[in-house]
Amino acid sequence: MHKNPARLPTLAVGGTLALISAGASAQDVAAVAVEVNKGDVAWIMTSTLLVLMMALPGLALFYGGLVRAKNMLSVLMQVMTVFSLNALLFALYGYSLAFTEGNAFIGSLDKVFLSGVTITSLADTFTATVKLPEFAFIAFQATFAGITGALIVGAFAERMRFSAVLIFSVAWFTLCYLPICHMVWGPGGYLLEDGALDFAGGTVVHINAGIAGLVGAYMVGKRIGLGRVAMAPHNLTLTMVGAALLWVGWFGFNAGSNLEANAGAALAFINTLLATAAAVLAWSLGEALVKGQPSMLGAASGAVAGLVAITPACGSVGPMGAIIIGALSGFICLWGVNGLKHALGADDAVDVFGVHGVGGIVGALLTGVFAAPALGGTGGVDFAIGPQVWIQTYSVLITIVWSAVVAFVAYKLADLTVGLRVAEEDERKGLDISAHGETAYRM
Repeated sequence: MHKNPARLPTLAVGGTLALISAGASAQDVAAVAVEVNKGDVAWIMTSTLLVLMMALPGLALFYGGLVRAKNMLSVLMQVMTVFSLNALLFALYGYSLAFTEGNAFIGSLDKVFLSGVTITSLADTFTATVKLPEFAFIAFQATFAGITGALIVGAFAERMRFSAVLIFSVAWFTLCYLPICHMVWGPGGYLLEDGALDFAGGTVVHINAGIAGLVGAYMVGKRIGLGRVAMAPHNLTLTMVGAALLWVGWFGFNAGSNLEANAGAALAFINTLLATAAAVLAWSLGEALVKGQPSMLGAASGAVAGLVAITPACGSVGPMGAIIIGALSGFICLWGVNGLKHALGADDAVDVFGVHGVGGIVGALLTGVFAAPALGGTGGVDFAIGPQVWIQTYSVLITIVWSAVVAFVAYKLADLTVGLRVAEEDERKGLDISAHGETAYRM
């Protein structure tokens, strides 16, 4: 997804020069210089729909099944509204700040309110001569912005005011998501220029959201009765359906990030399939070894962990590398939602940090290893694992610090404005009734 000039092939430019030297007309040269392929357009639009399906209904059902029945609709409502809010803000000013030239940390306001974007304007791909309709690229990126904000709500599920969720989302999207997105994918972005590899959002989406969720879990506080009353997931069937929808939709998330319907998309596609399958089996094996039996919740969580971990690597590693990344993420994220979670002492309700934060870190770091051509990756002949792992580590640390600081400020803003936490009576009653006046199930 990032526009790294080093990755752009020179064959198209050479072809253009050859036409010029042969005395071709300006129209012939222009035809080679800029191409809008209907297959690419169809693929990016299909991928946009797949990412939308990841959030609605995929993520919503995955999270909804993990909370108690009295909070089911509140989680669905938060996922839907935060996704919608961020997608709208992305069109109003987010696209301009993320994807126009500005400085190393943020873009400009040149395309605020989509100024200058028309039905004929084009967006870049990884090939110098291949373009996409700019509206299609904006729509695709808007779904990324939407699902990133929606991921966070699982960490503070069942106890945060709905109005506070919205206030936090606006502040965090503006001050955190957009700068990180620009630094990693935008023209002249700080981390992009340093050579950080993040094909589809390990830092921009998953580490970013995981850290914001962890900060929220601390600041909103633990749910009433945690550790004393039963808080088991109320419907693991819905959680499994949500995980399956996430897996299907993730092919648009990852393979769509190639922006072209070619072999690069096929590589991201097969890596997304294999890494996820490996993570399901690794998590299940880990549970069997530690707890004596594998669980459906564990398999579903393993699938998401594998999807998260392969996201930054899917276009840069080979299939065997993807399998190793997926398997390691299954084992490490299992520890993340058990041992690490208890050590941190945060009530991350549906393990946003343990899966997305930890899985994103694992994937980002291992991208620097398995992108090596000797290990089946797509790195160039001068690729060196050590320096690339350092660049990956540096990008992870910047994302962690930036997201944590901005999240703290955004939660504080919401707290000072409307208060973060619902009243104790409302929390005991459940947010479905107290915040939205409805119930998910007839009693």
